[in-house]
Amino acid sequence: MERSGYREAVACFEQALVTLRRLPERRDTIEQAIDLRLDMRNALLALGDFKAIFDLLCEAETLAEAIDDHRRLGRVSLYMTEYFRMEGDYDRAVASGQHALTLAESVSDFGTQVVANFYLGIAYYSLGDLRRAMEVLRKVVTALTGDLTREHFGMTGFPSVLSRTWLAGCLAEVGAFREAIAYGEEGLRIAEAVDDPFSLVNAYTGIGWVSLRQGVLSQAISLLARGLALCQTWDIQSWLHTAAGGLGHAYALSGRVAEALPLLEQAASMGSRSGHAIYTARLSEAYLLAGQIDKASTLAEQALALARERKERGYQAWALRLCGEIASQSDPPEIESAEAYYQQALALAEELGMRLLQAHCHHGLGTLYRQTGRDTLARTALSTAIELYRVMDMTFWLPAAEAALAQVERS
Repeated sequence: MERSGYREAVACFEQALVTLRRLPERRDTIEQAIDLRLDMRNALLALGDFKAIFDLLCEAETLAEAIDDHRRLGRVSLYMTEYFRMEGDYDRAVASGQHALTLAESVSDFGTQVVANFYLGIAYYSLGDLRRAMEVLRKVVTALTGDLTREHFGMTGFPSVLSRTWLAGCLAEVGAFREAIAYGEEGLRIAEAVDDPFSLVNAYTGIGWVSLRQGVLSQAISLLARGLALCQTWDIQSWLHTAAGGLGHAYALSGRVAEALPLLEQAASMGSRSGHAIYTARLSEAYLLAGQIDKASTLAEQALALARERKERGYQAWALRLCGEIASQSDPPEIESAEAYYQQALALAEELGMRLLQAHCHHGLGTLYRQTGRDTLARTALSTAIELYRVMDMTFWLPAAEAALAQVERS
């Protein structure tokens, strides 16, 4: 495990469990049986074998209940939190995470409390509850300083790295890029210091996504390509879709659509149920950039339906904005539908505090208003987009918005 030989580790854990069955059933052997299953779960997580993870956790839970071991039950509950999140069952994920916290507090288990807060944070992120996600992730970051940055606390990677990476992602969504980059770079420094491949993949991919959101595409491509290469080198299957999807999206925005499509197809066809909506949306956007409107429209509708079904409100907002882009670029443009989609996306983005998406929605609306001769509305929307882009230092999209506003002023 420590050398990231995940498949070899699983084989050894399986042999250990076979051997353990030959020993008398006592409390200490039952405890070993639980711990072996929880350790094997960490290897299986990197390999993305979620079905095997669930089976192991159910077995561990039954054993822990038999000996009334609250500390181990707390660990089972926190791992169930991440399993349910990966499956897109966020209500059960949150309930399991809160149960893990209760059990950990009852036995003063600091490590389980830390990890439970981390898993709750990314469950809240998936639900689009960015405020709550940042609140609990900041708790983890604050708790893990000094020597504690080098503690695993029973996770596959280092929670000091992973918590900073996910917090950076939350901050990017609300447009706080300076703070997001600071946390992302801090996480990367820790990952490089501990030299752990799983943590390095998280760090490179996480800060790559922050650069991508801000539109610093050359940097995003460099970081995401490094993350993808590490996934492939170390057989970290559970992060392949994240790294491939991010790199594909960066290529698409850079005009390298032919290179983007295979990566985005890969991301949309693999990985967990969680986040499937956003990878489908990114694939749709690439087809839109390639001029394949019909294919883009079908995928965007799928992304929106998935996000709504799984209560992923942040992804839902992104999908709505994408539907607006597609409707506005159809031939002929579907003006009323486009405006309705943009307005729905904007309202949800404002509710969730997603300033980054608000800027894009104002840009889309302003462009739409300009095309339909509604100059006053166009001027207001485009001016708002430009102001937001400048405040967030999103210079990639700024020239197009300024050019559109200049056209309105000349008309």
